[in-house]
Amino acid sequence: EVEMVESGGGSVQAGGSLRLSCVITGYTWKTSCLGWYRQAPGEEREVIATLKNGIGYSYSDSVKGRFTIAQDDAKNTLSLQMNSLKPEDTGMYYCAADPSFRASGFCYLKPPRYWGQGTQVTVSS
Repeated sequence: EVEMVESGGGSVQAGGSLRLSCVITGYTWKTSCLGWYRQAPGEEREVIATLKNGIGYSYSDSVKGRFTIAQDDAKNTLSLQMNSLKPEDTGMYYCAADPSFRASGFCYLKPPRYWGQGTQVTVSS
């Protein structure tokens, strides 16, 4: 059984940084589309960053240049380094994984099969 557990959320002032982590256990597929979603208050959940098979990176325009997704195989961890945070980055952040993937752009071919429980990020102005 795949389990994904996020941590690292919190409250920070605009311009600050946070690093989210997602520990993934039980994932035995040979391929992977890993990534992070964000759900702002009153909004739909949106994908903001994906990593395809450990080498293909994609970011939404809203976070490009500020956020960095990374994978540490030794620790079975997916991370999201968030710099220059803005109030509009506030929301619940979820890590997600699926063994299928698209060739270009965000790698999720369909809604991810596996999800974490989410971690809250609040950015104040």
